[in-house]
Amino acid sequence: MTTWKLAARAEKMNPSAIREILKVTERPNVISLAGGLPSPKTFPVTEFAAACAEVLATDGQGALQYAASEGYAPLRQAVADMLPWDVEADQVLITTGSQQGLDLIAKVLIDPGSKVLVETPTYLGALQAFSPMEPQAVSVASDAEGVLPEDLSAKARGTEGAAFEDRARFIYLLPNFQNPTGRTMSEARRAAVSAAAQAAGLPIIEDNPYGELWFDEAPPLPLTARNPEGCIYLGSFSKVLAPGLRLGFLVAPKALYPKLLQAKQAVDLHTPIFTQRMVSTVMQGGFLERHVPKIRALYKAQRDAMVGALQREMKGLDVEFNVPKGGMFLWLRMPEGIDATALLAQAVERNVAFVPGSPFYAGEADPRTLRLSFVTATEQQIATAIAALAETVREALAHRAAAQVQQQLAAAH
Repeated sequence: MTTWKLAARAEKMNPSAIREILKVTERPNVISLAGGLPSPKTFPVTEFAAACAEVLATDGQGALQYAASEGYAPLRQAVADMLPWDVEADQVLITTGSQQGLDLIAKVLIDPGSKVLVETPTYLGALQAFSPMEPQAVSVASDAEGVLPEDLSAKARGTEGAAFEDRARFIYLLPNFQNPTGRTMSEARRAAVSAAAQAAGLPIIEDNPYGELWFDEAPPLPLTARNPEGCIYLGSFSKVLAPGLRLGFLVAPKALYPKLLQAKQAVDLHTPIFTQRMVSTVMQGGFLERHVPKIRALYKAQRDAMVGALQREMKGLDVEFNVPKGGMFLWLRMPEGIDATALLAQAVERNVAFVPGSPFYAGEADPRTLRLSFVTATEQQIATAIAALAETVREALAHRAAAQVQQQLAAAH
């Protein structure tokens, strides 16, 4: 009988809570507000059909051959050119989705027991990417604008007189329309966070998949632009073109770039060159400048529909929620005594699904929180789903009140 012995790091690998929830949404009639899936209405199918034909006709053999691990040179240059600070193409590494960038960073920068700092809450996929390297993930206190600089400084340095190796390796941040909360760092907070990180000698991993999806005004300058040598910047084409491309990029200081490249070579040799060439072709002629505003307009209308439905349906229920200035997500906090994970099963019975907030916390979770996505459902579906969710909350509150009465009666006897 064959016996498989798992590596210790395999024990650190866990299924994505979101991916598991997405299985539930396959049920007929369930309106999913759970997945972070871009709207398929935004996918430029016609443009990719034309690009596919052009790439094959122009250099089909090259497009189907092995390629450089760094990525397709014209695409790397296009990425460097579109960023709002001085970036050279040889700092750009094309990745198989920005999720691969997180994996590479984990392999290069984390040892077992290393302390890494994250927001409260933070992106679940980052926690999954870091986890196999066995770090000590530490939550930094956060508010509606992101991490608090004072707590960042304290946790970056650690205890008084801590050895260099005991200090945090980096802090992972999503300043723009954060997943899961939808919050955005203000200019003042960015300046303070950047200054605090530099003072502590703390590298920043800046993840920016949603930055172009602003509704009324563009977000402030990236953190990386303020200190390029102290940051790694991650970007993605998933939200502005299509996620099925699995195409992202990272921008790293030249001193760190070779190790990230070596890590990538060991993983997949290179990101599919055919995909890279198609994206490079589609981007020519300023396509993104014409295309992305259409995505913004669609998502803004759907955000407004969700906010309006929440204001209408949750009135009097003591449900807290934010109004994101861009991106794809909205964050809710349920009334006292309501556990969002338990609430999910009840909501699915009413044909609506969401993501409980607990998996997004590296430290102690707030069980009352949940994430809603407003970009894949229609405005009518959003209205129907929020009404169903509100009814689920009312039912949960009624059950809680009834249970409290029973407890009081039992105590009286």
